[in-house]
Amino acid sequence: MADQILTLKEVAEYLKLADKTAYRLAAEDKLPGFKVGGSWRFKQEDIEKWIEDQKAGKK
Repeated sequence: MADQILTLKEVAEYLKLADKTAYRLAAEDKLPGFKVGGSWRFKQEDIEKWIEDQKAGKK
């Protein structure tokens, strides 16, 4: 499988954030994610691109 899907907890650990902070960022559309049955999911590729955008000063 080419696209790795991460849970909210996995993204929070990956970004070294509290779960609540990751949830808030996702809910405010500041972190690229989508909901499946009420639970947040994230494509690892999108998270890595988001990190690069943050480093480059893009919002």
